[in-house]
Amino acid sequence: MSEADDWQSRWRKMMPFGPWSFPDIDEMMKEMEKDFMQFKDMEKQVPKDLIRERKSPDGSVRKEIGPIVYGYSMTIGPDGKPVIREFGNVKRSEDPLRGITDQREPLTDVVESDKQVRIIAEIPGAKKEDIEMQVNDRTLTITVDTAERKYRKELQLPQSVMVEGAKSNFNNGILEVTFPKKQGKSAGVRLKVE
Repeated sequence: MSEADDWQSRWRKMMPFGPWSFPDIDEMMKEMEKDFMQFKDMEKQVPKDLIRERKSPDGSVRKEIGPIVYGYSMTIGPDGKPVIREFGNVKRSEDPLRGITDQREPLTDVVESDKQVRIIAEIPGAKKEDIEMQVNDRTLTITVDTAERKYRKELQLPQSVMVEGAKSNFNNGILEVTFPKKQGKSAGVRLKVE
């Protein structure tokens, strides 16, 4: 490589857009490159259950990380204010990689009427026999713990409910639980998914 070629190579690294370079864009590109370099350390921070190796037909081995899911749903509550519910296995934080768990939080919705409280939860890939629910007065905990899928959600119910009249249904990955409303407190009870 000649001295002129070497000079041009160094110049391109310093100013990727040439002599017409834009300092803001150059700085942005450097920041993006720095962010991409952090992905190399991702494997050390992710739970071991989310890392697996796959063998390609050509014999090469490839590491896969995931699933990594973060989402939210927003509805308008009865008081007219927005209600935001997060789901997934990543928690909002300064460093999102540190908040990754192997348990996903399912997308849920709580619908309240005059006589009942209805909970709808999306639990894709689960089987009804794997779903466990625990109810304590105003708290419903939904758990799935299998080798393929792990879900956990603890919901605060808007009002005390009667466990005796509870109904549940699971179809195509959607769990729907309906409780009649009541006054007073009750002991914790385990529910069966039908």
